[in-house]
Amino acid sequence: MSRIGNKAVEIPEKVKVNVNDDGAVSAEGPKGKLNWKLPRGITASVQDNRVSLMREAETRNVKALHGLSRSLVHNMVQGVSQGFSKQLEIEGVGFKAAVQGSTLNLNLGFSHPIPFQIPQGIKITVTDATKINIEGVDKKLVGQVAADIRGFYPPEPYKGKGVRYAGEQIRRKEGKTVQ
Repeated sequence: MSRIGNKAVEIPEKVKVNVNDDGAVSAEGPKGKLNWKLPRGITASVQDNRVSLMREAETRNVKALHGLSRSLVHNMVQGVSQGFSKQLEIEGVGFKAAVQGSTLNLNLGFSHPIPFQIPQGIKITVTDATKINIEGVDKKLVGQVAADIRGFYPPEPYKGKGVRYAGEQIRRKEGKTVQ
């Protein structure tokens, strides 16, 4: 029994969701458009501004994909109506970021700047040269871009320098002591 899979996904007013016979789900709204194909064994139907997902069999694999499919459809609907965003903070002396065209240039204390090509469908804004805001329609892509940027210089535990998520707590370690 999938508690999440049995819940219907509410469709907001300005969003259109279509489900084809072959399992292709498309959502279109004010923020953009997303497409995804349902896994085998899962079917969807749209009725009264709701998307309901049902499973065709009671096998272990299909049960595992039921809740996942519902969550992904819910994220599609939420993405095209409201969008998703992640905030990153850069900590460290001389560490900064700047957007130039479709490239994010990061100066993270290395001898060279790090250019990061911004993927299609993602909007990055930099404020105060140390705060990065990543916005997009696809939740997975927004999270992956944030993780990629953070991966260039993850926060280190001694001084706390590096790229971190906004509000992320870093466990600090004590340095060496002189005897």
